[in-house]
Amino acid sequence: MRKIDLNCDLGESFGTYAIGMDEDVIRYISSANVACGFHASDPSVMQSTVRLAKKAGVSVGAHPGLPDLQGFGRRNMDINPEDAKAMTLYQIGALAAFCKAEGVRLCHVKPHGALYNMAGKDYKLARAICEAVRDFDPSLILLGLSGSQMLKAAEELGLSSAREVFADRAYEEDGSLVSRSKPGSMIEDEAINRVLRMVTEGRVRAISGKDIPIQADSVCVHGDGPKALAFVMKIRAALEKTGIEVASLGK
Repeated sequence: MRKIDLNCDLGESFGTYAIGMDEDVIRYISSANVACGFHASDPSVMQSTVRLAKKAGVSVGAHPGLPDLQGFGRRNMDINPEDAKAMTLYQIGALAAFCKAEGVRLCHVKPHGALYNMAGKDYKLARAICEAVRDFDPSLILLGLSGSQMLKAAEELGLSSAREVFADRAYEEDGSLVSRSKPGSMIEDEAINRVLRMVTEGRVRAISGKDIPIQADSVCVHGDGPKALAFVMKIRAALEKTGIEVASLGK
């Protein structure tokens, strides 16, 4: 049976601000990308999210981002590879402390937002992030955009990697994600069929209308939209109906 991971960004609340529907969404995913305090989250939220994932039997991954709480880590920053490596290592270590305390294995690392998109095209930045992952624990899986520089860097450094596709994001012809600042960047109505096509056919229609090749080991769904829970439920049901097993990256 074909297997696919279903991942979601969780633990993005902080202080008195509640973001997402973590307790509801986590029942339908297989891997959780937990924010590490830079773009979102705080120590208490990180701890509770790791506990939530443990209870649900969901694999845990670190979700390091740029130090931009106000912009939710979605604004590009002029950052050099050395700083990117240090920030990534710092955030992995922070989440790993909570995983160790709860007896949970840290499974993967997926950069967040602008850091993810920048590293998708910038090899030096991608390599710095992958070096941080390798130096912390070479058994961790690097989760990166299908066809991106991050996956290239991971391969060259001998890291295990998983190719990620997005259920609700539009693609440019070069395989990168359409910027959220552009019209049509978010997909809603046809998302279920897009996911099935990406997983079963290895193709997706770019925003230009052209079909482009894509490879999927993991499908990302976002849990902070008004229809997030229904969306995740429908995607999982559609995958399983097609005979595709939803299984975490750790399995």
